[in-house]
Amino acid sequence: MGVVFTAPHGRFRVGEPVTVRTDAVDHHHRTPSFIKGKRGMVRAVSGPFLDPESRAHGGTGEPRRLLYHVEFRQAEVWAERCREGRGDLLHIDLYEQWLEKAEQEDRDEPRT
Repeated sequence: MGVVFTAPHGRFRVGEPVTVRTDAVDHHHRTPSFIKGKRGMVRAVSGPFLDPESRAHGGTGEPRRLLYHVEFRQAEVWAERCREGRGDLLHIDLYEQWLEKAEQEDRDEPRT
């Protein structure tokens, strides 16, 4: 996973549940469509990076965006199509602008 730190002024903290925004956009973005609307858990804050959405369209990439390492249950992502073990996990790096605070639920979260 490389160097990982927690950013004091990021919107999300390690261990916090998040949901991926479902916005439909007509331009390049770094958020896989299959993960939109899914609930996961922040496992690390990888740091501020130039915004790839801005850079893809000729921008400077500023301001920099925080990149989060988010863990999802395979069963959450693929539902009934999930053929692996119910505890299998998927890890995706997502930029802060694509994440929202998730509602707390009474269920087991991905690994602690």
